[in-house]
Amino acid sequence: MDLLLAVAETNSSFDNALVVTSVAILVTMILALIRAMLGPTVFDRVLALNMFGTKTVLLICVIGFLTGRTDFLDLALLYSLMNFIGMVALLRFSEYGSFREEGADIGSSAKS
Repeated sequence: MDLLLAVAETNSSFDNALVVTSVAILVTMILALIRAMLGPTVFDRVLALNMFGTKTVLLICVIGFLTGRTDFLDLALLYSLMNFIGMVALLRFSEYGSFREEGADIGSSAKS
């Protein structure tokens, strides 16, 4: 990591490559949003939203590397966990129509 930072400090073309990478990530994020709006099935939309979340994590990492702030990696990790939990919840809701288990009574855990 230190070697990459040393190269980044001395080479402006490296910064240009990261900016081009950021623009490419933004383009793919826009395409993912278009796919989420136009997807014929629910699962196409879910897949597009998952891809958008993954590209967001990647963009946060690239911006953190461009600015030299390592705390952005912590934010990217947190966002990726939130994306995973959100996707699991969304798929469960689309499959079962509810977040709770079938046949589970709301007050059953309090009676034991």
